[in-house]
Amino acid sequence: MKKSAGWTIALGLVAVFSLSAGSNAEASETIKPANIVFSDDGVTTPLAAKGTAQAGRAVFTDRKLGNCLACHVNPDLVSEMFHGSTGPDLTGVADRYSESELRAIIVNAKKVFDGTLMPGFYVNSGFQRVPDKFAGKTILSAQQVEDVVAYLRTLTDN
Repeated sequence: MKKSAGWTIALGLVAVFSLSAGSNAEASETIKPANIVFSDDGVTTPLAAKGTAQAGRAVFTDRKLGNCLACHVNPDLVSEMFHGSTGPDLTGVADRYSESELRAIIVNAKKVFDGTLMPGFYVNSGFQRVPDKFAGKTILSAQQVEDVVAYLRTLTDN
């Protein structure tokens, strides 16, 4: 499911430095990072219970969790300050990507887009110089990933 590097996402740098808030992995997760299957259609199996758009919006705007606004413009959140311009504008993102594709992008954008700066928000290995207290932890929990997917699915052009 590799996409072109043209859809470069720079959410990574800010989010990686936000790992301190990312130790939210929950015992109720249904799929662990090592067991996720990527296909041409994305990640088709939900990681946890069906997400809610309201909870996903909260994760999206939380500067210690997703911090998505650090890199993305989102016209749904005009009341929030400091929208980034490094990543793509998320207007109509639900019209461009399926639920499975959005899940794959959030789980680990590096498996989807060559050259992206966006981190894997549900990856717990492969990092360098991670403080011991964050080793083996993900930035977002499986439920938070599902919540962000639910929120992004509300961002249509209509």
